Amino acid sequence: MNEKELQKQLQTKVKKKLEPLFARYKMDFGGIDAALKWKPIVLIIGNYSSGKSTLINELVGQHIQRTGQAPTDDSFTIITSDPGINNVETPGSTLVNDERLPFQHFRGFGEKLISHICMKQVVSPVLENMAIIDSPGMIDATSENDRGYDYMKVLGEFAKIADLIVLMFDSHKTGTIKESYDTIRHTLPEKSGEHRIVFVMSRIDECDSLSDFTRSYGTLCWNMSQMTGRKDIPHIYLTYAPSAVDPNTVAEGWPQERDELIEKIKRAPGFRIGHILEDIDRQVNEVQIVAEAVSEFLNRATRVFWKYAKITVSVAILLFFFGDVVLNAIFSFPDTTLITSIRNSQFSLGNLIIPCALAALTLLIGSFGYSKIAFKKQRKKAMLNGADLVLLNNDYRKNLWRKMETKVKENLQDLKVKDLWSGYGRGMAKIQYFLNNDLKKYYEKIVT
Repeated sequence: MNEKELQKQLQTKVKKKLEPLFARYKMDFGGIDAALKWKPIVLIIGNYSSGKSTLINELVGQHIQRTGQAPTDDSFTIITSDPGINNVETPGSTLVNDERLPFQHFRGFGEKLISHICMKQVVSPVLENMAIIDSPGMIDATSENDRGYDYMKVLGEFAKIADLIVLMFDSHKTGTIKESYDTIRHTLPEKSGEHRIVFVMSRIDECDSLSDFTRSYGTLCWNMSQMTGRKDIPHIYLTYAPSAVDPNTVAEGWPQERDELIEKIKRAPGFRIGHILEDIDRQVNEVQIVAEAVSEFLNRATRVFWKYAKITVSVAILLFFFGDVVLNAIFSFPDTTLITSIRNSQFSLGNLIIPCALAALTLLIGSFGYSKIAFKKQRKKAMLNGADLVLLNNDYRKNLWRKMETKVKENLQDLKVKDLWSGYGRGMAKIQYFLNNDLKKYYEKIVT
């Protein structure tokens, strides 16, 4: 089975088994659904003048994107190649409404973003089995109103569906700017994985001297340590525009660095299935911890319910047989109690009216007391101490809980007494089965 067939099979199984579970726990299935659609994606990001467009033009072998040191494009441009289509540009309004493409969830960011998304379809063998997304240059200080949409959230959504993320830095501007810091420190770790990120210092041929290059490279390394929070610096690829450089003047090792970067980007389609399984695994584990918390709360609430039910039914039985006796002793009403009528063989249906009314009233009060007082009190306590609902026995589980705590509270807040019998426990079993069986089988398929 080739990768396309495996991806199609996986898409069918995941949609059938997981989409209802995601809906039950108020989780967004769009991320998984988008990842399963379309082609492998390479996302290229960086500040203005970092060489993104130059790199893309070189990869494609055509002058697709405008280049220059000033801002040249403020859109997310998806560049790909499809049989029989040449030099066709599709606007964002069409892309976000095409169910075959993974961009439908971008509609939620509004018209301003949609007007800043487009697709360019060109003839390029490199892009027949993948797409490259060029992004607006990151800047130092911005607000949502400046762009008209939340840039960091949008970038995170593109990162979520990308199989490779190329983060580029200008050798002349290796200092940390706000958006690049937020991207590396928060957005990418939350939405993607570190192994999907490639760091690049471009335009190295424009350094005036070896000492100038060394200084720029050292500055970038120091800034990287601050942005990533890691002591070990990830590999930083070096690149330049070969058309603007005399091959005889290029420093030793630079062509090899550039070639390795190009090859890594071209290999992105090979990462596709593995990344999809990683994303599914991650998001299913997120759903699982929410499901665990909800299931545990409902188990505890069910135990309290049966205590209430036992007491309420016991009282109702007592009042059914002896409640009219108490009323007769205090108010001389009714004239004949149920027990007296049975003992004197004078029983009639009329003797059941007051006992049944007392028993029904008791059950009603007990039900009201549980649903309006006990259940709500339990739910409030669980929302304040939600971590007590799940086992947090390692750092992974603790980090997962911190990420999903708000979603757990959202689910708890919407629970009703009727949910005690709604089958949430079966949902937990389905999630566990998918992780331990279905997902494991697909991992084995890509390994073999």
